[in-house]
Amino acid sequence: MHLLIAAAGSGRRMGATRNKLLLPLSGQPVLAWTLEAALAAEAIHWIGIIGQEIDRSEILDLVGGASKPIVWIAGGDSRQESVERGLAGLPTEAKHVLIHDGARCLATPDLFNRCAEAVRSGQAVIAATPVTDTIKKVDASGLITATPKRAELWAAQTPQAFSVDELRQGHREARTNGWTVTDDASLYERLGWPVNVLDAGPSNIKVTTPFDLTVAAAVLAERQG
Repeated sequence: MHLLIAAAGSGRRMGATRNKLLLPLSGQPVLAWTLEAALAAEAIHWIGIIGQEIDRSEILDLVGGASKPIVWIAGGDSRQESVERGLAGLPTEAKHVLIHDGARCLATPDLFNRCAEAVRSGQAVIAATPVTDTIKKVDASGLITATPKRAELWAAQTPQAFSVDELRQGHREARTNGWTVTDDASLYERLGWPVNVLDAGPSNIKVTTPFDLTVAAAVLAERQG
């Protein structure tokens, strides 16, 4: 199974002046925890890291001596463009691909393996978790306009797993039609293609704010005993 890790983010919402994936977390950079889980997943045998040139040397320093091939892929100006470039950088034999945000550093090897198993069985699948808060739809003036049924709501996460050919087609359609999406499953939805959710559990958070670093550190401490 081929894995693309989106690692071209910034530290803006973190209040940092550098890529948040290179910030320290429990003794090593955030991205190192993501890579550790991916390398430990039996289903993953090739990893592409999509990043910005300014971070290239520092990120590649993290992967020295890795047990699996890890390839650098230059990212674009948006996550969508970066993933499209990642797809172009896959080996020719790649049939299925997992897309994962490097900032989801608490993903486990088991989660990668489960997503890989699902896509091999013919599904398009995303890691997700059921929403526990009551969600309000709000207009531009701050007025609540609707309360969706919580039982029907899931928070989309990564990994997301797809057929390589289908996902490439989705990105071509997006470029042709000027679609802008925040995750790859949205391309499938636009095209009317089915996507299943796979319950990732509550800990698969995305590190975005300083508070998220605190939570991630607590989770890692618990896992390490």
